[in-house]
Amino acid sequence: MRTSLPLSLLCFVALTAVVPAVPSAAAEPARPAGPLAHTYSIVARHPETGELGVAVQSHWFQVGTVVAWAEAGVGAVATQSFVEVSYGPQGLALLRGGWSPEAALAHLTAADEQRAVRQVAMVDAEGRVAAWTGERCITAAGHQTGDGYSVQANLMENPTVWPAMAAAYEAALADPGRDFAAALLAALEAAEAEGGDIRGRQSAAMVIVRATTTGTPWRDRLLDLRVDDHADPLGELARLLVRHRAYEAMNAGDEAVAKGDFAAALDLYSRAAEMAPDIVELPFWQAVTLFVEGREEEALPIFARVFAAEERWRELVPRLPRSGLLPDDPEKIERILAAGRDID
Repeated sequence: MRTSLPLSLLCFVALTAVVPAVPSAAAEPARPAGPLAHTYSIVARHPETGELGVAVQSHWFQVGTVVAWAEAGVGAVATQSFVEVSYGPQGLALLRGGWSPEAALAHLTAADEQRAVRQVAMVDAEGRVAAWTGERCITAAGHQTGDGYSVQANLMENPTVWPAMAAAYEAALADPGRDFAAALLAALEAAEAEGGDIRGRQSAAMVIVRATTTGTPWRDRLLDLRVDDHADPLGELARLLVRHRAYEAMNAGDEAVAKGDFAAALDLYSRAAEMAPDIVELPFWQAVTLFVEGREEEALPIFARVFAAEERWRELVPRLPRSGLLPDDPEKIERILAAGRDID
């Protein structure tokens, strides 16, 4: 599997390992401190899988780095408006310690003299939810909670944003053709359809974690997509979601190859290539698997198309036998290398 531990996850682990103190009672400034992540978001627990997720969009740079927090087997938090970022790791720490979302949120807001400008929502691993919209959040602002989810928004064009998010999320959950990520995205798209952020659009993010922890945080995080700066952040988030699914199938294909299950790998590689036809690497590995399976006549035309698109993949072929990914047979390797040369 081609994975590595991203910096955002390292930061997540570090922040949740050491829980910061509750914000101190300082004199209230003329303008509240903190990032101005005025936005709309959803926190949710999938009713069947138990997966936990957060999705958000805002006219603010890198909104996902401050708003979205989630931990497998614990819960998910969205902290926004005039953001107090510590609500994320502190909220998760309290949930991890057995607090209910309602009690955790009440504890945090009671200690925060700037609570009137905060907007926060939490859901725990049991599907219990709590939300807070301070009375000084910029209108239109509000939230709506439902079975296992909360939607919230501030600085919106219209007060219809969060009710539309709730309706869209529930409808998407009822659609068997849509998974959890698609349901979260549907909520964001509904917000935008109602006018969204009065300032416009800039960034978006989506995080989904497992229902229960594996004990290794990098395996617990099932999806972590961020659009930091884009003219159409939701459109880009939707595109990245398709990419994610393609590479997820690709990674599963790699695992099948490692287990010697070439039939399963071939199916997974084929699905990945269909989802991302512009990514040359996906059909390349499909062709490799076909060739190893003895289906050389099917593999060679795919190799030819890959080489025609990007010649560098032809250079990779001779390196694969040493890793056991192609037969250590010079004649067979030359046959692959010759694919498509007559049409070069």
